[in-house]
Amino acid sequence: MSFYQEYLQPTTIEDALIQLTGSKGEAVIIAGGTDLLLDLRQGRHDPVSTLIDVSGISEMRQIAIQGDRVHLGAAVTHKTIVQSPVMKDQAHCVVEGCGLIGGPQVRNVATIGGNISHALPAGDGTISLLALDTEVQISSTSGSRWLPLLDIFSGPGKVNFDRSQEIVTSFRFNTRQDREGSAFHRIMRPQGVAIAILNMAAWIKLDQNDHIAGIRISCGPAGPKPFRARNTEDYLSGKTWQGSDFDQALSILEGEVSLRTSPHRATQQYRQQLLPVLLREVLDKAAKRAAS
Repeated sequence: MSFYQEYLQPTTIEDALIQLTGSKGEAVIIAGGTDLLLDLRQGRHDPVSTLIDVSGISEMRQIAIQGDRVHLGAAVTHKTIVQSPVMKDQAHCVVEGCGLIGGPQVRNVATIGGNISHALPAGDGTISLLALDTEVQISSTSGSRWLPLLDIFSGPGKVNFDRSQEIVTSFRFNTRQDREGSAFHRIMRPQGVAIAILNMAAWIKLDQNDHIAGIRISCGPAGPKPFRARNTEDYLSGKTWQGSDFDQALSILEGEVSLRTSPHRATQQYRQQLLPVLLREVLDKAAKRAAS
């Protein structure tokens, strides 16, 4: 059985968009293919007419600091992110998240844009980028627009942009400033099942008294979409991350997440027990990095 009829390799974003919108049948963007090709072969995705491989577009494979923002191309592989000096310095949580995706063979070819576009509630790349208040660039033949990353998700595997007309081309987030730090952690099955039982990322900015001047916490799967714990963030702002402050923050987090039982991964009750473990881990690591 043929899963596609045509395989194209554009070298510019403009060419990719022309091929995407000009296809006579269904055309799909591919980069690493570690999700899409498996979905096609295992019947979780209908056969398509055209695969458009954007992994050769140099603009989408760049990591660069431009002004006060870090720009991360959507076709950058997880291996490249893990090894990037810029990412190690600017986005520790993303390096940690991408370093846990799949195995070495997967990270060699899988891309950050593919991880986000798959729209899983617990995508490690997604959860780590959310903690940095990341924006995503959506490009079409009429131009490009920047949106808050959280705004593009509508449900498990579903996005709010038109896949037949638009491409995720880049991400951007603020450069790291003094007394800022981030961290990512996840709990997974011992044999390394691809999707986390529960994961979490945090970004913290400390004032000179080591109180929290700014904080972002993301978690998954904590609902049908990737999740930002805004109520918990609001509570912790101006406080510490220890003692009674931590206990109250945990209580608020438990009230705003939506955990469920997954027959192949974990029960709701087990995930509930993991919340304090993950929250303590990411807050401690992010705060220590901010303080240093």
